[in-house]
Amino acid sequence: MSTFTSNLPDDLLMRLAETAKALALPKNKLIEKALSIYLDQITRAEYVKSYTQMNEDADILMAAEEGMAAYCEQLHRADETR
Repeated sequence: MSTFTSNLPDDLLMRLAETAKALALPKNKLIEKALSIYLDQITRAEYVKSYTQMNEDADILMAAEEGMAAYCEQLHRADETR
């Protein structure tokens, strides 16, 4: 594991110390968990942005609709063979 050194504002350090004490966790573990959650949220936001952009792309929508039409046709054929 690597060592990381950083300067943080005094009020944030005080909140960190209070929260770590309340949760009975070392400050480094609390920072590790908080950073991991924050980075996951950024990744999710990037996915949302990406899918939102795809939603506005006419070519992607057309391909998705064609794929769904083919899938529905397969379902109908499967129902008819029963």
